[in-house]
Amino acid sequence: MVSALAVAATVTDPELPMLTLADLGVLREVSESDGRVTVAITPTYTGCPAMDTMRDDLEHALRGAGFAEVEIRTVLDPAWSSDWITEDGRKKLAAAGIAPPGTAPRRPSGPIPLTLGAPVSRVPCPRCGSADTEEQSRFGATACRALRRCRSCLEPFEHVKEI
Repeated sequence: MVSALAVAATVTDPELPMLTLADLGVLREVSESDGRVTVAITPTYTGCPAMDTMRDDLEHALRGAGFAEVEIRTVLDPAWSSDWITEDGRKKLAAAGIAPPGTAPRRPSGPIPLTLGAPVSRVPCPRCGSADTEEQSRFGATACRALRRCRSCLEPFEHVKEI
């Protein structure tokens, strides 16, 4: 029988189907004990609308592989970071025309300072590689993505935001 981890690692993200939950860094832990599988996942954002689908997909895949008792837990601490996206996941995003995130900002522990302006970031175009891109909308198809446009090739693209 295949391991529960191997099965869970094949489940894709419902919003970024080119990535597995493992690629995205959302799949935190998979444990097997006395015929019971427990999976821990972390949302990319608080209130992520894809969490129910992720849970359902994980449970369906594990039950389909023969695991009768499956528990999916949501783990919020530590909070997910875009730094958890694997190198393979970053390559898959770029191959799909989505700019992967850069390094997440480092924040001091304690209160997070409020800034009113949009963060400024240099995001290379995943199509032509030009760094001459501009943000069109802070939010793309999902809250974790921004819509950008390349000034060189003029193509629009999405960018997974650094968190």
